[in-house]
Amino acid sequence: MNIYVIVILVLLVIIVFLSARILIMKRSVRNMSEELKQTRDEGYNRQLRVDLIDSDIDKLANEFNKNLDYQKNMKLETEKTRRQLEQSISDIAHDLRTPLTVVKGNLQMLEGEPLSDKGREYLEISARKSDTLKSMVDEFFELSVLESDSSVVEFQEVEMIGFLSELIIDYETLIRDNGLEPEIQFPDTSVMVKANREMLSRVFSNLFSNIFKYAEGSFSLTVNKGKEYCYIKLSNKINTDTDIDVEHIFDRTYRADKARTAGGAGLGLYIAKLLVEKQKGSIEAKLEDKRLEFIIRFANAR
Repeated sequence: MNIYVIVILVLLVIIVFLSARILIMKRSVRNMSEELKQTRDEGYNRQLRVDLIDSDIDKLANEFNKNLDYQKNMKLETEKTRRQLEQSISDIAHDLRTPLTVVKGNLQMLEGEPLSDKGREYLEISARKSDTLKSMVDEFFELSVLESDSSVVEFQEVEMIGFLSELIIDYETLIRDNGLEPEIQFPDTSVMVKANREMLSRVFSNLFSNIFKYAEGSFSLTVNKGKEYCYIKLSNKINTDTDIDVEHIFDRTYRADKARTAGGAGLGLYIAKLLVEKQKGSIEAKLEDKRLEFIIRFANAR
């Protein structure tokens, strides 16, 4: 046989062998990529498998598996630490409630006692500080309960126009005391949403609390019903000397006025966002020309 034919045949065999090996390696890499994707989606509970007998690929897969094990352990440790922190916050808040109740009770009893003007001044300051501390403890306790609660939220059909109208009536005294003028725009027809009435009350309680702290002159409340969603917009002009970072307004312990001594721990808006999302809704904040606007969205019930 001609030597050239033999060389060509050998080269062809080598090419076929190398091509086949490259294809197998590519398939193995694709499989590894798919395994990595599934491992990520399934919470690092999978290990990479390699079908190709190749020491370098085996070493690569082994290093990937070691890294996945490390990430899995880190995730478990982080989750454990988070649960312990939540439990600690809940325990501390719970332990503080009893002595706080006693302190507030004693301060209330002192109000009926004869006191000097200076003593009366100290009593009022102590009462305000105890109210602030109680508000902070209540917020921390509520947050720890909400973040650890994985139970399914019970939804009802809530008529938003009636719900918000009752809310405005309940806050009438506070609105007047804060010198605010409400500007309300509701549609003529009823607006039914899928939500939890108790959670809704807490959401708007926190939003109105924010208005009472920072609003200037007036606030507006509007409701619009879209094809699939109901949109509630609550906005107010803020004090000129109040600096709000709208990108972080829903962060834990965010406070626009860090020097403010009254009020809670700055968890109100974070809790409001958490409660809205538990009801499969959304909330966002916008700031333009010193006017702060909250847009809350819930799915229509009808």
